[in-house]
Amino acid sequence: MITKTVIISIACSALIAPLAFGQGSQTAIVEKGVTVTATSPTTTVEGGQAASYQPPKTLVIRNEGGGQYVLDGPGHVFNSKGEAVQTALRPGTHVHVYFANNAGVKTIDRVVLD
Repeated sequence: MITKTVIISIACSALIAPLAFGQGSQTAIVEKGVTVTATSPTTTVEGGQAASYQPPKTLVIRNEGGGQYVLDGPGHVFNSKGEAVQTALRPGTHVHVYFANNAGVKTIDRVVLD
């Protein structure tokens, strides 16, 4: 009989002990995701060559399909490794001109040397 009482007291202690030490139920937090949709600019690529005359700090490119583009300012010309080109280009250097067409506006995104 004493053994039965001891076992019941141990079982009751095991059930009450978590409450005594502040261990309550756990709450799961669920976060809802947000979906964002936007139109991305369309990128087109055209080939060309550096023109024979280059004004200071300006790159003039003759398009293979006719016409020319002028890129004014630094930071848009890269070599094939993706490194920025800081020097002047030699006339006739083959390049690829990447355009971004966003809402009907065609702008030069970057120029990559061959």
